[in-house]
Amino acid sequence: MAHVAEWKKKEVEELAKIIKSYPVIALVDVADVPAYPLSKMREKLRGKALLRVSRNTLIELAIKRAAQELGKPELEKLIEHIQGGTGILATEMNPFKLYKLLEESKTPAPAKPDVPVPRDVVIPAGPTSIAPGPLVGEMQALGIPARIEKGKVSIQKDYTVLKAGEVITPQLARILNALGIEPLEVGLNLLAAYEDGLVYTPEVLAIDESTYIEMLQKAYMQAFNLSVNTAYPTAQTIEAIIRKAYLGAKNVAVEAGYITKDTVADIFGRAFRVVLLIAQNLPEELLDEKTKELLNQQAQIAVAAQPSQEEKVEEAEEEEEEEEAGEEEALAGLGALFG
Repeated sequence: MAHVAEWKKKEVEELAKIIKSYPVIALVDVADVPAYPLSKMREKLRGKALLRVSRNTLIELAIKRAAQELGKPELEKLIEHIQGGTGILATEMNPFKLYKLLEESKTPAPAKPDVPVPRDVVIPAGPTSIAPGPLVGEMQALGIPARIEKGKVSIQKDYTVLKAGEVITPQLARILNALGIEPLEVGLNLLAAYEDGLVYTPEVLAIDESTYIEMLQKAYMQAFNLSVNTAYPTAQTIEAIIRKAYLGAKNVAVEAGYITKDTVADIFGRAFRVVLLIAQNLPEELLDEKTKELLNQQAQIAVAAQPSQEEKVEEAEEEEEEEEAGEEEALAGLGALFG
């Protein structure tokens, strides 16, 4: 039986102790992180998470030991995500916040050949500090709109040289480094995170917060409206339900001419408008001065509310444009239908 070094036993014991001491255990890839950025990352994580880098085999043994001692066999699912140079990140922070923290902590890095880029790489339009030389020909060969202006290389328009996930070629690496464009990122890549019996992968943790907030707001408003329209009282909707019921009852009372302290003004206002409408059709000699004054005021208000000739023309033009747009859409639909 092969002898196991004492330091390995102690390392597994220490790792297992860390895993058992925190509710959230994440695996991170530290293989391509230089020493200095890694030390800066430890500083950012201080007080928030504990980072421990070790051998993959020892991490696997520690996870199995902790899972057995905690009685949580689902913890062993983390082992499936061990790859590259793995480190353990133990924290009380929920996995979603942890993922966001790690992503925001990444810093730009220069281009390297044969490495995929995390996002689209765009060479921006404008002058550069590059002097004329062979690099201009290499740019043009790749389709980059570059030319010489005032003794320097100038990019004529924004140009996307790589889509997210595409690999940097040696030629493109030279060009990007010469332009000072850093398309890569240095930081800890989260491989998986465990919490409460569940293992989260980066695909699950990478959420668009603004989109989810909009979805929650929309869901809240839909639930609110459903509660109000079905008269289902809750702490959030009871006021709106009572207000809706009050307005409904008031409208019924006004239509029926049922006088209360809340409806009297509306009922008399409605009756007053009917009286003025009748008065408009009576001979002028039958009207007193007060009624004539009121009719005159109503006429002035009506004139003021009418749109001017210019507004009528603008409205007519807008309607005409809408009709033309509708005709064009219809013709386009027919064209698509009949080819």
